[in-house]
Amino acid sequence: MYAIIKASGQQFKVKEGDIICFDYMGLEPKSEVEFKEVLAINDGELKVGAPFVEGAVVKGEVINEGRDKKVIIFKKRRRKDSKVKRGFRRDFTRVRITKIA
Repeated sequence: MYAIIKASGQQFKVKEGDIICFDYMGLEPKSEVEFKEVLAINDGELKVGAPFVEGAVVKGEVINEGRDKKVIIFKKRRRKDSKVKRGFRRDFTRVRITKIA
């Protein structure tokens, strides 16, 4: 059984027990999360919503929040004496999927 959910502007294919990193949600660890924007659900037969499946809910438990590794963005224009070096770290919330209903 799996579901396709929409969260933070992205689509994720999730199963029970999966651990997914979403964008930062600002929640406490061990708190419950509900995703009501379920695009499709497969429990033997595929149900596709238009745009969302009626009554379908995916529940999860927040494991922790943190920051990813730094990504370096380096731009250089040759022969122009123009260089820019920047870093970026994405904040995330790690969630364990507990139930698909």
